[in-house]
Amino acid sequence: MTEAIAYERVGDIAVLKAQNPPVNALGVDVRRGLQAGIERAESEGAKAVLIYGDGRTYFAGADIREFGKAPLDPFLPDLCSRIEASPLLVVSSLHGTALGGGLEVALSCHYRIAVPTAKVGLPEVHLGILPGAGGTQRLPRVTGVEAALDLITSGRHVGAAEALKLGILDKVEDGDPREIGLAYTKSLLDSGAERRAVGEMPAPTPVDFDAVYDAVLKKGRGQQSPATAVRSIQAGCEAESFEAGLKRERELFMELMNSDQRLGLIHAFFSERAVSKLPELKGVAPRALDTVGVIGGGTMGAGIATAALLAGIRVTLLEMNQDAADAAKGRIQGNLQGALKRGKISQEKFDALTNDALTMAIDYDALAQVDLVIEAVFEDMDVKKQVFTKLDAVCKPGAILASNTSYLDVNEIAACTSRPQDVIGLHFFSPAHVMKLLEVVVADETALDVVATGFELGKKLNKISVRAGVCDGFIGNRILATYRTAADHMVLDGASPFQIDKALTDFGFAMGPFAVSDLAGLDIGWAVRKRKRAEGMDPRARDSSYADKLCEGGNFGQKTGKGYYVYEAGKRGGTPNPEVMELIEAERAEKGITPRAFTDEEIVRKYMAAMVNEAAKVVGEGIARRPLDVDMTLLFGYGFPRYRGGPLKWADIVGLPELLADIKRYAEADDYFWQPAPLLEQLVAERRSFDDLNKEAS
Repeated sequence: MTEAIAYERVGDIAVLKAQNPPVNALGVDVRRGLQAGIERAESEGAKAVLIYGDGRTYFAGADIREFGKAPLDPFLPDLCSRIEASPLLVVSSLHGTALGGGLEVALSCHYRIAVPTAKVGLPEVHLGILPGAGGTQRLPRVTGVEAALDLITSGRHVGAAEALKLGILDKVEDGDPREIGLAYTKSLLDSGAERRAVGEMPAPTPVDFDAVYDAVLKKGRGQQSPATAVRSIQAGCEAESFEAGLKRERELFMELMNSDQRLGLIHAFFSERAVSKLPELKGVAPRALDTVGVIGGGTMGAGIATAALLAGIRVTLLEMNQDAADAAKGRIQGNLQGALKRGKISQEKFDALTNDALTMAIDYDALAQVDLVIEAVFEDMDVKKQVFTKLDAVCKPGAILASNTSYLDVNEIAACTSRPQDVIGLHFFSPAHVMKLLEVVVADETALDVVATGFELGKKLNKISVRAGVCDGFIGNRILATYRTAADHMVLDGASPFQIDKALTDFGFAMGPFAVSDLAGLDIGWAVRKRKRAEGMDPRARDSSYADKLCEGGNFGQKTGKGYYVYEAGKRGGTPNPEVMELIEAERAEKGITPRAFTDEEIVRKYMAAMVNEAAKVVGEGIARRPLDVDMTLLFGYGFPRYRGGPLKWADIVGLPELLADIKRYAEADDYFWQPAPLLEQLVAERRSFDDLNKEAS
């Protein structure tokens, strides 16, 4: 078996080559090899040590196989201190990525050189922790406090040119990492350069850390790891010694390691990578995906077209007439203009996408040769069926026919074609070129290679793709309808929409449910309510009409300037609409409801219990295959706080028995809405968790 660190002597230089493919992760064998290599170099009389990575990268970070397990000696903080303390000149030559522990190892070396394409960063906050091997102590000493605060609290990656400017790197040079590293190390020796240990540098100048802490906590919507990292950087400025700063860093690191937020973020990290890996698709090749048709050029259709164009896919967009087509092209150009301004594409690329890769059409025959077509027309079953009947007639054999429906029955849509095996739901979230979630809705007769193509499209568009079965609302909107109903019930019973929104944003949601409704458009929910009433609602269901009255008055939220909130031009966000409480109070009086006070904690608990209970039904029915599919849907499509892992991970953390007890208590007042999910009852009875189901499915 190949050793994780190879030792070589080149004159006075001991060369330590990491060879732990695929990314030279800093597992225990690598750590032991580095320590042994340093000790051997010192004992054999070398004057310098060069550390570099074989293959595609330097040390890309920690070994994820060790996550959640007891660390083995040598611990990374001790290794970094040992490297830094060496009397020899220690140099790192970087290529690929030096992230997390990788950058911490590089910072413990005395000099650093990198190829121009290298990237560095300390992304630990995204895992609910902070750099715990000296990163919060060493980085501020080379970059200054403000730059270190930016890099560590954001977790962003930095290119070699910026890293050189910030002082993280000493030199950037093109070439082979080993050769440029040897040449640089030799030049340092020839010039008589001395050791330059970062830990021996003066402590950096402090800033107003209390103000920074508050700002970072607010920006992270309550996520603790970036804010705690601020305190660790503060310790590096104010501690009486470098060693005291390291000790405080370790204490704060361990606090985060033992936190619920770390559990949530680690779950999100692994689930994001697992969600699109479906056993039934193993070995199934997707169909060709070079050209895509989009029907409807409104906000959603234009967003889908934009996403496909940016992914290198040719797009034909169909509209009803030339004026509508021109307007749709303008929306796509506007979307791409945003990418141009942000530097994502060049002017040349913009011109090529809008003039060559995009074709506007007003006749279905233009879709005859596309590989996949996605309709994004009005959410009405009759309209959808008309579209799919036409597509069935004009599209080539093997073309995939996809609906962007949010709620409707994909089986019913497929049944109006002669090729139901080629029909699938691809539910994008608006704006489609920005939002990361894609629900791949698999109908009863959808062919496996069509499912594989749906996931391949998601991959090309850089989406988080989740497999969903067919039901009203699929995974996300079905669960949304339930927890939103719970919020409506609380409003009738005494809470205000504004208190509910605040309680849930304090919990960590990007927006509260009523502000979200304003953003999406109140007419959407109104249409759904009218459809469900027309289909026949159970007489036991609690219905409310105050939101209907808002819509009847022409108030649809942000797009009309008024909904639950009032929106003024040029002002960010809205202020509570006083008419809303008048409508609510009138309905309470009409229904004979005496309002009661709700605490914020009670609001969150009831809202989350409704979410978890419905999610458990979705998993139990097989609409979502695994609990993690629900969690990723809510994280990437519905603003759920990532640091809580998703609703079912949150449920595991707070305790399933306690949640079930709450649901049964709520059912005493409303046994129709609060029907405990059979799966939740089963898990509690068997003393198991949702995560147990994830493990069984992996």
